[in-house]
Amino acid sequence: KPALGDKGASAVFSSNAFILICMLSTAYMAHFNAPKFYLELQDNTIERWNTVVGTSYGISILFFIGIAVMGFSTFGGNCNGFILNNYSTKDALMGFSRVAVAFALVFTYPLAFVGCRDGLLEMMQVPKEERTDAKINNLTFVILGVVTAVALKVTDLSFIMAFGGATLGNALIYVYPAIMFRSAVKSMGDAATRAQKMEVHLAMLFAAIGIGFGVVGTKQAFS
Repeated sequence: KPALGDKGASAVFSSNAFILICMLSTAYMAHFNAPKFYLELQDNTIERWNTVVGTSYGISILFFIGIAVMGFSTFGGNCNGFILNNYSTKDALMGFSRVAVAFALVFTYPLAFVGCRDGLLEMMQVPKEERTDAKINNLTFVILGVVTAVALKVTDLSFIMAFGGATLGNALIYVYPAIMFRSAVKSMGDAATRAQKMEVHLAMLFAAIGIGFGVVGTKQAFS
């Protein structure tokens, strides 16, 4: 029987709401592949790029809202971190859904993995001419081994989403873009307009809010 609770709309102001906010952050972490998608876009103008981003994110939002509403309406607070675990293993349709999720993970994992690997190479300041196939393959095996070991140990998907959203999600969405924008405006010097300089303060405010979300979200994820 679904446990829907009795707090109503006031539950939004609970500290547990930060867990949901952090989970939602993980839904839109595509920043690491954005430059690659932009370069591969035909006639890659900013206007066309904004259309691609707006359309794809809009469709994603509708999907996430629909699935979240259906899952919570069915099971309420008894929802498992992986919602398909709430359904019977004898349910043929849910069995097909599990297979579909497996295919989605197998074929989308490389996109996130390549972004992670390339990011590590940049952090280690490895010159492009030194990125040989052997070195890249060795790094791939190491990262894949570490990720697999963690996945075997941590099986609560809701914790992964909450913690990942509180740390990486908030950093990518709120903190890093603000720092990059401030740096870009600073490098413009006197050419920066008053509006751009004022926008820096707004961006840093959002960065501070993101850090706050991250701190509270991380605390709640471990609680």
